[in-house]
Amino acid sequence: MDEAPEPLWLVAANVVRWRRYGDLGQEFRPGTKAFRGGAKVYVTDTHPGTGNEQLTAVGHGRHTGRWITIDTGTRHLHTFRPQLVYSPAVIERCAAMPVRTRVEAAELAELLDRIARLGRHTHHAGPHPYPCLCHECLPLSPA
Repeated sequence: MDEAPEPLWLVAANVVRWRRYGDLGQEFRPGTKAFRGGAKVYVTDTHPGTGNEQLTAVGHGRHTGRWITIDTGTRHLHTFRPQLVYSPAVIERCAAMPVRTRVEAAELAELLDRIARLGRHTHHAGPHPYPCLCHECLPLSPA
């Protein structure tokens, strides 16, 4: 009989509902190419050499609904938080990753949240279109 794998502390996040793209970020696309907007993903690895602007995430794919592991931009995620993960599919994809404590996961979540906010703010140099659907402006947009 298979035993359930030991749960891991990972950083969970959600994919932004709309992201800016195109010339000066004047157009929008929902989510990312791999994940739907609002999808929950788990951060399995970061890339410190690029200033953590890229990370490896595990989540349900946009098209197949199956678990996928993909590198994505940190700025495309929000609401980083530490979470104890029990899913065998996610734990299996984290086999080579060093084990984190809750405190380490919380510190990484705080760092990634700062990097993501900065990345969303500085990636497109132009002013936001009106009405803007990007993650930073969405709560401010008229209903």
